[in-house]
Amino acid sequence: MAKNVSRALSLLAAVALGALAAWVLLRPAASRLPDTAAVVEQMREVARLETLDVSLYKKVTFTPEPQATDALWKDVLLWASYTLQNPHGRAIVFADAHLGFDFQRFDSSHLHAVGTRVDVLLPPMQVTVALRPGETEIIDSNLDSTQTAQLLEKARLAFEKEVRQDKRLQEKARQSAERSLRGLLLTLGFREVRFVETLPVGSAG
Repeated sequence: MAKNVSRALSLLAAVALGALAAWVLLRPAASRLPDTAAVVEQMREVARLETLDVSLYKKVTFTPEPQATDALWKDVLLWASYTLQNPHGRAIVFADAHLGFDFQRFDSSHLHAVGTRVDVLLPPMQVTVALRPGETEIIDSNLDSTQTAQLLEKARLAFEKEVRQDKRLQEKARQSAERSLRGLLLTLGFREVRFVETLPVGSAG
C-alpha cells in the first residue's frame, strides 16, 4: 500500500513538473520582447537584403529633335542640317531592375504590438533601374555621344516605368520581404505577425 502511495505521489510530482515546464515554455513572452527601437533596427537590416532583382532587355529607337533658337535663320539652318544628317539610333539595351521597400522611412510608427502580436505597415516600394553598358549593343546609329546618352536614359526611364506598373513583380517583392520579416519577428518572440495596409489610429510605437 505504501509503495502504491509513493508511486502515485511520484507520478503526480512528475505531472506537475511537466505542467510547470509547459507553462514556462508556452506562457506569453511579452516581458522578453525587445524594445521597439531594437526591432525597427533589425527589420531595417533584414530588409536591406530583401531586394528583388530582375534582368531586363529591350530594343529602343531614338530620333532627336532640333532645339529651337531665338533666331529664325538659325532655326532654318538647324532643321536643314537635321534633315540631311537624319540623326537616329537603335540599341538593344540590357538593365537590372531592383524592387524593395524604402526602409529608411521605417520607424516605430509602422509597428503596433499588443502582447505577442504585432502589426506591420510596410513603407513605400522603391524601384531603381541600372543599365548594363557593357552588354548594351548600339545598332544603326549616327548619334553623337550626347544623343546616345539621351537614348540610353530614355531606355532606363522606360524600364523603370514598366517595372512600376508590373503588379506581379511588386507582389513577388512584397511576399519575399514579408517572409523574411515574419521570420525575424518570430525569432524575436512574437507569436503572430500581420502585415496590414493601415494601423489603428493612435497606435504608433
